[in-house]
Formats: sequence, structure tokens, C-alpha cells
Amino acid sequence: MQGPAASLRVVGGIGVLLLTACADSPRDPGDGGTGSGPAAGGGISQAANDLVVEYDAGDGSPLESWSLTCVGSVSGSHPDAEAACAHLAGLENPFTPLPSDVVCTEQYGGPQSAHVAGLWGGEPVDVELSRVDGCRISQWDALGPLLPPTA
Repeated sequence: MQGPAASLRVVGGIGVLLLTACADSPRDPGDGGTGSGPAAGGGISQAANDLVVEYDAGDGSPLESWSLTCVGSVSGSHPDAEAACAHLAGLENPFTPLPSDVVCTEQYGGPQSAHVAGLWGGEPVDVELSRVDGCRISQWDALGPLLPPTA
């Protein structure tokens, strides 16, 4: 079994095996066949706009964690879910990372930090936020009611 025809048969056979394996992979019966079960990724339900926010006030108080889902109706444990969803919906790309070569002013906005993870617009979100320089303060402030106001 040599030559181009044999190679095509091998490649075609591998493709069929891969497709069969994917089609037979287990799915959560409650996910509507999407493969994005309700508890994927640490409790995130993986709707198109579904986030978990972890907030550290930086003052030694316990870490706070909120969920936020902005699909159809607003839900989650976020303290102001309606305002956060409305604000984020008005932003073109709310979780765009800062460019690696950005030059920022040397100013300190406070010890607060946050981690936002999940999906927004169906795209993965995994962003660390802080207030350690001018760029990061602007990034924090642009997210408005998603994050607590700072003094």
C-alpha cells in the first residue's frame, strides 16, 4: 500500500475516527447539546455574556465574588447587575487587554484588584485588573459599575 492514493486513505480514515470520537463525546444533558454545561469553568454557566468577578479591596478584608449573566434577563449575585450589564453592553470591547508596549503614567490609584473570567459576546474573558498605574486605573474606571467605585 504505497503512493498518493494510500496516503489519502490513511488521512481520510483518521478524519473519520476524529469525527466519530467528537460526535460520541459525552455532553451535559442540560446544556441543549451545546457542550457548554451549566457549571463549566468554576461555576460559570457559559452563556454568551456570563462572567464571574472576584474583587479584592486590598485592605485585608475577604475576597468578594459575584456572578453576572447578561443574556435576555439579567441575573447573578453582582450587587448592581442591571447597571453592570447595561454599561458593558454599551462598550464595544470592554475586556480588551492593554497592549504590551503601552506607556502608562506613574500614579497609584489604590490597592484594589479584580479578576474577571467567563465569556462576553461569546468570547473568552480572563483579565486581571488593578489600579497600580494610569493605564490600569483607566481600564478599571472604563468598566464602570462592573467593579466597585474607589475612594
